[in-house]
Amino acid sequence: MQSSEGQKEYDFVIVGSGLGGLACANILASEGFSVVVLEKNHQIGGHLQVYSRGKSIYDTGVHYVGSLDEGENLYQFFKYFGILDHLKVKRMDDDKFDVIRFDDGSEYHYAQGFDRFKETLIGYFPDEKTAIETYCDKIIEICNKFPLYNLRISGENYQMDGDVLGMNTYDYIASLTDNVRLQNVLAGSNLLYAGVQDKTPFYVHALIMKSYLSGSYKFVDGGSQIAIQMSRAIRKNGGEIYKHKKVVSANYNEAGEITGVVLENGEIIKGKQFISNVHPAVTIDIFGADRFLNVYKNRVQGLENSISTFLVHISFHENSFEYLNYNIYQHHIDSVWGGIDYDEETWPQTYFICTPCISKTGKYADSMSIMTYMKSCETDKWADSFSTVAEPGRRDEEYAEFKKLKEGKVIDKLEEVFPGITGKIKAVHSATPLTFRDYIGNRDGSLYGILKNSNSPARTQINTKTRIPNLHLTGQNISMHGILGVTVSAFVTCFSFVDKDKLIQKVKNA
Repeated sequence: MQSSEGQKEYDFVIVGSGLGGLACANILASEGFSVVVLEKNHQIGGHLQVYSRGKSIYDTGVHYVGSLDEGENLYQFFKYFGILDHLKVKRMDDDKFDVIRFDDGSEYHYAQGFDRFKETLIGYFPDEKTAIETYCDKIIEICNKFPLYNLRISGENYQMDGDVLGMNTYDYIASLTDNVRLQNVLAGSNLLYAGVQDKTPFYVHALIMKSYLSGSYKFVDGGSQIAIQMSRAIRKNGGEIYKHKKVVSANYNEAGEITGVVLENGEIIKGKQFISNVHPAVTIDIFGADRFLNVYKNRVQGLENSISTFLVHISFHENSFEYLNYNIYQHHIDSVWGGIDYDEETWPQTYFICTPCISKTGKYADSMSIMTYMKSCETDKWADSFSTVAEPGRRDEEYAEFKKLKEGKVIDKLEEVFPGITGKIKAVHSATPLTFRDYIGNRDGSLYGILKNSNSPARTQINTKTRIPNLHLTGQNISMHGILGVTVSAFVTCFSFVDKDKLIQKVKNA
């Protein structure tokens, strides 16, 4: 960057280097625009960030990905971005990529591909063949109403379709069968979207399920390789990316357009168009609350975020715990929806277990990640503290004790699933809602952003355009969270600047 005197004016200034920001930068740079991405942290990638402790690599947000079989939507998007051939991935087990497990020890496998998935489930529930087939058909029908997920531009406009957006996951599944165990098996991976029984829309469930049934893969050595490969592709197309650049405010001209963003160090970055990949509520703070209509501001700032997470990483003694090429969704309570309103005494009641795939991994796992729900209010007493690699801060002894206590509770539960596992553990690390808040830049550490609500679907729909003429939004709060959802949101944002038919044709031709 030049000094502010003869300073360069970029076509696009993108705030935040999460996948949404990187995808927008990739699309726009490859269309010949001058682009700069500004990241406040030491690492780019948002939820794609990894960290290492000892010699183990840990993912913070992305543990596996769907839709990566040849020709599937994410496969095509990654091809278009020019990163597919550079990613190291491992396909998960065909007969079980996810295992839904209950307290009584019973396990139900999700197999890859709709046919195998149906066949396996009908094996467990032979009397429920019709319900299982209807469920699968409905997933495909709903997903067809989302054109971009099928690399189409036209099609029914789902955003106006109240019947689709207002359909509730729990209610729909319950309408298919009276078999309560089957209902819970079908919704058993709802930690993927922090499912809430009376709120989560079925389209959220459907898009995510279809994605994972269309090719589930782990990233070898962590999901940060997506961010690394995206940044290489951006730079190859002339785009620029800068870390340790925290945007705190913006300058405006008389027409109410942004002329530049102001960094914490006083530097000004000029641009013609601005894209925020930051949570919409935080975007309002950065760009000036007085620039937005009260009704919009109150709605966005009043939207409920999905619950946060407590993430435990354990590393194993060498050759002590076998690598699992599938994930486990463990439920210690009968209802898979109950863990979100947990009772602190019996917490954690539901959690996700995976063993990361490391290139040196053979038969044995290097480590394990366990994610469970945690309300951000549990860490409120330390809310004034802040700590990242870019801005190291200290949290007190009491916080360290709090984490230790919670880690112990998680490991006690794990011992029920894997008797003897405690003796195989070499080290334990954990992350709380505060960790996610500090690194991702939202207010409460929510992992999946704004909670979608089937009771008032229009309230949670956020447009990519804002009242500020040259400020646009992207990221997980725009269409959906997850790698696929965020990628789709980036295309929606870029349709304001690039011919959408031509763009989607490029994706198909990739």
